[in-house]
Amino acid sequence: MTEEAEVGVDPSPTSEPEQQAPHFLQDVIFHGKFKLLKALTPEENTHCQHGLYFEDGERRVDYVLTYPLKKPSGGRSTRQSSHLLIENAVARSLRRGPHSRDEHHRKHQAQKAKDSLSPPSPPGADVELGCPGETLGGQEDHKMFTREKFEAKLRDMGLELEKDEDTKIQGVGFVKIHAPWNVLCREAELMKLKMPTKKRVPPCSDGLVWCSLQRGRKAYSQLSGRNVQPGLVLMFEVKESSGVMEKINTLVSKVLEPLHPHVEERRHRHIKHLSHTFSREKQHLFDLSDKDYFFDSKTRSSIVFEILKRTKCKAKYNMGITSLLGSGVYTAAYPLHDGDINEESAEPNDRKLLYEEWANYSVFYKYQPIGLVRKYFGEKIGLYFAWLGLYTQMLIPASLVGVIVFLYGCATVDDNIPSMEICHPKNNITMCPLCDRVCSYWKLSTACGTARASHLFDNPATVFFSIFMALWAAMFMEHWKRRQMRLNYEWDLTGFEDEEEALKDHPRAEYEFRVMQKSLSKDQKLQHKTEKLSCRDRLPAYMTNIVMMLLMIGVTFAIVFGVILYRISTKAALHMSSNPITRNHVQLTVKTTAAIINLVVILILDEVYGAVARWLTVLEVPKTDKSFEERLIFKTFILKFVNAFSPIIYIAFFRGRLVGRPGSYLYVFESYRMEECAHGGCLMELCIQLSITMLGKQLIQNNLFEIGVPKLKKLIRYIQSKQVAFQEEERQKKLQRYETDHFLEPFAGLTPEYMEMIIQFGFVTLFVASFPLAPLFALLNNIIEIRLDAKKFVAELRRPVAARAKDIGIWYNILRGVAKVAVIINAFVISFTSDFIPRMVYQYMYSPDGSMHGFVNHTLSYFNVSHFQEGKETLDPLHLGYPVEICRYKDYREPPWSTTPYEISKEFWAVLAVRLAFVIVFQNVVMLMSDIVDWLIPDIPKDISLQIHKEKILLIDLFMKEEQVKLQFRESRLSTAAKENCSKSNNNNNSTTAHPRSRLHTDSTKSL
Repeated sequence: MTEEAEVGVDPSPTSEPEQQAPHFLQDVIFHGKFKLLKALTPEENTHCQHGLYFEDGERRVDYVLTYPLKKPSGGRSTRQSSHLLIENAVARSLRRGPHSRDEHHRKHQAQKAKDSLSPPSPPGADVELGCPGETLGGQEDHKMFTREKFEAKLRDMGLELEKDEDTKIQGVGFVKIHAPWNVLCREAELMKLKMPTKKRVPPCSDGLVWCSLQRGRKAYSQLSGRNVQPGLVLMFEVKESSGVMEKINTLVSKVLEPLHPHVEERRHRHIKHLSHTFSREKQHLFDLSDKDYFFDSKTRSSIVFEILKRTKCKAKYNMGITSLLGSGVYTAAYPLHDGDINEESAEPNDRKLLYEEWANYSVFYKYQPIGLVRKYFGEKIGLYFAWLGLYTQMLIPASLVGVIVFLYGCATVDDNIPSMEICHPKNNITMCPLCDRVCSYWKLSTACGTARASHLFDNPATVFFSIFMALWAAMFMEHWKRRQMRLNYEWDLTGFEDEEEALKDHPRAEYEFRVMQKSLSKDQKLQHKTEKLSCRDRLPAYMTNIVMMLLMIGVTFAIVFGVILYRISTKAALHMSSNPITRNHVQLTVKTTAAIINLVVILILDEVYGAVARWLTVLEVPKTDKSFEERLIFKTFILKFVNAFSPIIYIAFFRGRLVGRPGSYLYVFESYRMEECAHGGCLMELCIQLSITMLGKQLIQNNLFEIGVPKLKKLIRYIQSKQVAFQEEERQKKLQRYETDHFLEPFAGLTPEYMEMIIQFGFVTLFVASFPLAPLFALLNNIIEIRLDAKKFVAELRRPVAARAKDIGIWYNILRGVAKVAVIINAFVISFTSDFIPRMVYQYMYSPDGSMHGFVNHTLSYFNVSHFQEGKETLDPLHLGYPVEICRYKDYREPPWSTTPYEISKEFWAVLAVRLAFVIVFQNVVMLMSDIVDWLIPDIPKDISLQIHKEKILLIDLFMKEEQVKLQFRESRLSTAAKENCSKSNNNNNSTTAHPRSRLHTDSTKSL
């Protein structure tokens, strides 16, 4: 939403609460007195029953602006700005009435008398533009004047404002904003808000209470033929099935009833209210019996926020509330939460209901009340939690299949012939040293544990699981499209495209400011032209973006290379250890510590890259908010994706392939020999790296940071605002609702929430062939993540402005891209990282009996130890107790006694050809199956398309009947008026015929 600026500290003498601050920090941090910190939490220990309304107790606070308060200096600029402020107030009073006009006139005369006693200000001073050498006090006076001018424009827009500077928060003033009924109606019509129409259940005996979509026009005609007032029956029942399916659905609903939250929306989940775009000319269609609650708090705050964005203040070229926040005129802007959540005596409200039925770990097994989330936070946040909930549900079958695959590996590990050959005690294969000089020859049987563990993740079932996860990703995307369409229908967003296109071109305040700077820098003759930022204006920003993005990616690669050097040097140092336990566990120690180092670096760089991506996006000055958000998401995703997956990609596709061979190894800096994989392959190392990175990010970054950082920021905000006085007498006072919400963390958008889930989706799909338990760990994390995010939104964050959206935006395209890339990466992992293809080639091409016996010997080449380079041979050639003449290494090369010693053998080319063929076949088959799933599952559910069609028919029938009734009423009025005119004309004629007769009678009487 909006960023909160720092509140300046008043340079006044140190007060008693300030002197107690160090002791308070010592008690909390060093002595563990966390109860003091809990006592500082206003939403938990104060009765925030006030602050939701103006002082009159009738007008509801729809939005709050905060600004810094400074003690008046009494200087020249303060008097001048105060004089202009009162003049502005007098001008406004002319529009309010004589009573207010007289009151402001008296204030104006008093101010003029006060100013006459002080020396006059220089004639060149201009408060709006500021003095050339204005001091800090002058800047504060300028901000005060800008606020007054902006608030005057808000009043001109019809909003009602009330200030509160006598607050319990030192140095902070509040502006409470209320939108009256006429403003709400005007803005709702401009924003094309869809509102529920009137609903009425007329008493009847035939049971036709609602219009059923299955019965369609016939039911509506039966209902409309019973003299029901037009515009009242605008609610119909949604029936999806009948017969056997209805009984099955009823049974399933009863079974799943304990999993549903206890909220009001559950009672009417089968009833759909017809909605129509709000119009002041058709207010008779809507139920306006209670105007205070016709627009809920979410809608009211969003309407006020649109006015705040649209209202422009030209002082210092400030435009809208976003620029005023950026320049420090206001420090924060936020709507209010509905009420308290923890007090038992608190009045029932949506926030408390969400806290009890949603933001609570005890209800982790229940469905989310998505309808109530949307009602309180808006459609955009509701769609995020709906997507997160569906993603978590879809992880359940993936987790089950992953666990089955893992258990299959555990069950067949004793029957795996290659691992049995490695672990056989009579196996006397001597392997070449793993490093130069300090490493010695070793027996292949010592790699028994690694070989057995590799089989848990490198078995034929992992190929099936990779295909399953590719189809799972396709089904998840299709399922989400259907779910999204259903929510669009239930939330009345089916006709949202027009408004979205209209809002797409609304420029940001920063863009308008840059355009104004550009127009002012040109000649006065060209100022009448409409300016815009061209590619030439943005060229420096684009070049900076490209250079910085490449630099950040280079930093990531450099760190990965540094970790490689750490592994190489640490392995050599541990082999030189005199402790036999250390020498026996060199591989495990090096792998684990390197993975932990990678995790720490990833966590640090994630924060750095997030800040860099935002800075680069600000440099580009995108025109619209949507363009800004999409560019920020793209940059952040690229940097964080490369940061998270670079070490994993290196282990999967590069480690062990850039080694060389004994006697001709590849060296880095002429002294570090490139590391090679263990005999079980790099898949086990890939599994270790993937599991530590995934679990570490989920536990530390996604959970601990989200819990600890908001608490720490809240503590810092209390100390900066001198709220230590709550320990004494201030704690007993009641805070207003807007004061309590001021201490909450500002809402920073949904980008961090989506980003961590997208990265997790990458862990689940990209390298799932090496770690089948990834969906299970993701499921366990998301169960906690949903409730953690819910609690953060309800209790830790300020209430965000409700934003309407019909989809999740660019995130859907990123998900599709990750799912497509996952198919390719899994094909390469199975083909090149695992031993699946070499085993298949040996079994069907080289095995004498069609079994896996002899596979280990087939994959090992021979090397004559006399061919070692000078200075690279081992220092302990008798480590095994006997001299070694021939050692083995894993590769497909010719033996030293052949005509072409140490050259690549034909078996290598056969395996390589099969590997490439497998990649092509796997990729095309899986993508074809995904496309078939996409084609078979329609994007729009059939019942939803039918309901949309029937709803249009009902609305048309309703409007036609309404017009007919209006026409009949008009005709009846015209006929009644015509009859009245006829009767009046007849009476007039009768009176005119009676008058001559009376006159003749009078004349005859006179003549007689």
